[in-house]
Amino acid sequence: MVDGRGPAPALVLRLVQRLPDTSLTFALAAGGRSHFGWGIDRHLAADLYDALNQNTRATGQWGKKGAPKLPEYPRPKAKTKSATKAVKKRRSVAEIYQQFTARR
Repeated sequence: MVDGRGPAPALVLRLVQRLPDTSLTFALAAGGRSHFGWGIDRHLAADLYDALNQNTRATGQWGKKGAPKLPEYPRPKAKTKSATKAVKKRRSVAEIYQQFTARR
């Protein structure tokens, strides 16, 4: 504690940076609760699933008309258009906390 006001900002920053990529705080910063539990490993597994499906479809002995539709792995969707832009708006800790404490 620094002067009885709470932890130093550098300590808080280090603690937040060490959170796992599957944490709720990380999910809220990434775009919403639908991203909760979606770490790098899960995104890679979903991409691998889709790549295997595309490979199966491409190398199969089906004609152009008889090719089966293979479903994509379900992924979290962004609720707003701003979350899908290439440049994401940075969120403050207060905004993340407000989203975290909001009731569904």
